[in-house]
Amino acid sequence: MHVEELRASLQSFGWPDYVVFCLMLAICAVIGIYFCLQLRGESRKKKSFGEEEAATSAASYLVGGRQMKIFPITMSLISSFISGITLLGTPTEVYLYGAQYMYIMGSLVLMGFCMYYFFLPVFHELNLISTYKYLEQRYNRSLRLFGSVMFIVASLLWLPIVIYVPAIAFNQATGVNIHIVTPIVCVVCIFYTCIGGLKAVVWTDVIQTLIMFGAMALVLIKGTLDIGGPAVVWQRAQETARLEVPNFSGDLSERYTFYSLVLGGVAHWLKSNAISQNMIQRYLSLPTLRDARIAIWTFIAGVLAFLMICGYTGLLIYATYSQCDPLETKLAQRNDQLLPLLVMETLGSYPGLPGVFVAGVFSAALSSLSTGLNSLSAVVLEDFVKTFRKRPLTEGQTAFVMRSVVVVFGIIFVALVFAVEKLGAVLQLTITLSSVANGPLLGIFTAGVMLPWVNSKGALLGGFSSLIVMAWMCVSAQRDLVTGDLVYKRKPYSTMGCNYTFAGEPREFASLPLDGAISSSTSAPFQLYRISYLYFTLFGALVTILVALATSLLLRETDLDAVDTRLLTPFVRRWLERRRHRRSQIPDPGRKSSHKQETKT
Repeated sequence: MHVEELRASLQSFGWPDYVVFCLMLAICAVIGIYFCLQLRGESRKKKSFGEEEAATSAASYLVGGRQMKIFPITMSLISSFISGITLLGTPTEVYLYGAQYMYIMGSLVLMGFCMYYFFLPVFHELNLISTYKYLEQRYNRSLRLFGSVMFIVASLLWLPIVIYVPAIAFNQATGVNIHIVTPIVCVVCIFYTCIGGLKAVVWTDVIQTLIMFGAMALVLIKGTLDIGGPAVVWQRAQETARLEVPNFSGDLSERYTFYSLVLGGVAHWLKSNAISQNMIQRYLSLPTLRDARIAIWTFIAGVLAFLMICGYTGLLIYATYSQCDPLETKLAQRNDQLLPLLVMETLGSYPGLPGVFVAGVFSAALSSLSTGLNSLSAVVLEDFVKTFRKRPLTEGQTAFVMRSVVVVFGIIFVALVFAVEKLGAVLQLTITLSSVANGPLLGIFTAGVMLPWVNSKGALLGGFSSLIVMAWMCVSAQRDLVTGDLVYKRKPYSTMGCNYTFAGEPREFASLPLDGAISSSTSAPFQLYRISYLYFTLFGALVTILVALATSLLLRETDLDAVDTRLLTPFVRRWLERRRHRRSQIPDPGRKSSHKQETKT
């Protein structure tokens, strides 16, 4: 059998699979309708119209009236964080480059401590809807608008990839063109997000998280049993050095080292969790800081479980195809179709199970998309419409703005999928592109809560400087990946055991370059944009902080006594308050001399 015939035979998505997939979409739509009716019922109970009611309506739509429970919020956080990019991208990364990437889980725990002690206490005390309102209170309105624009840019770079990834899985399973399925699924997501608000998003996320977990568990268990158990997976991974001890190399251009995974990983997780409107909006929907802190650790536990499942699945894919690499034979036409291929080979003969997997991958994407759309409606309403409108909005106007934003941005994201299709592997692509906006944002927020010396002029200059540098780095790195100038070596693979024919001769591949990593760091002079992609967000944040701090100290315009301590992280707040107390105990010489003159008189 030729590879083309085998690929076509694996696209056996039957009617039970379509039923399972459509049932998932129908459940999401019904949840949206339910919470839409609930919102309307709450609205009818109100006796008066005006600014107060509009504010209440916005809070109910965007943060669930700040009365959400820990369990659904935790599930929503996990579901929003674990997108299809994680489900498909992480196994691919482990298959190609080994399990070194999995050490990034340690940085997730460190991020939890940073959230717990530094960021969340500040945001929860301020009782915000838009995270970027903090920037106006800490700096000025210009920084608030800068932060909001950066969030919108980051969403435009990230969410089209989120939509594209499950379409790849659907294409591998059914052969249906990605540009047919993408608009259909997105319409459902736009519908329930638009009409149901945060509560609809959160409760659909709960359903979608359970579907994701079930789908990955099915693949993991059935695939492991088919090849002879976990011992076989472990043995084949060890034979090709896919199981590795931490790499302590100091080479910044290596794809993964202990330092890039820990230091770069903390910055990567922080920008996704600590300063992102998508995630903070969920923490702020909980009634107390204690609940929010509990949600942090339950969220981290859930994400770690998903990452371990995805990492093991990458090793399972290699164990299954150790003697017949599907990328070399073109059985899988893209890197990120490896997991869908495994699913169709292991579960394809069981009616309905491929549908569960595809529904799981789409659930991951829909949760991230619905979260992003809901957060965008919050940002546009709070940071643009309310900021520039002199008269307060009525409840009807508020509802119109929020729902219009969801629809407009949903259409834009679907259109941008055409551009994403031309780019590289999704995991590296996502982290690289998102660092353009998120590096400067992380730097501005971190300087705001940690460094009271930084003022608005310094923060704005730091943000713009970092934005320019990061745009250059990301465009240059992505250009070199597309042209083939930037190439990394993948782990060993083989096509000696294939039971089908393909273009080329069967052979062993020790370690050849593949789209994604530097083949030789000594063959060309060091280029800043060729550092590991995990450093990008950290580098952008450091540029922002250093420029902002240097500018602020040179201008000498910051009055520490005038800084609102509520806007600082607790330990900086305590230091500043002790400093002010000590200064208040020091007698003023000018006041003493004037008092003596009055006494003499």
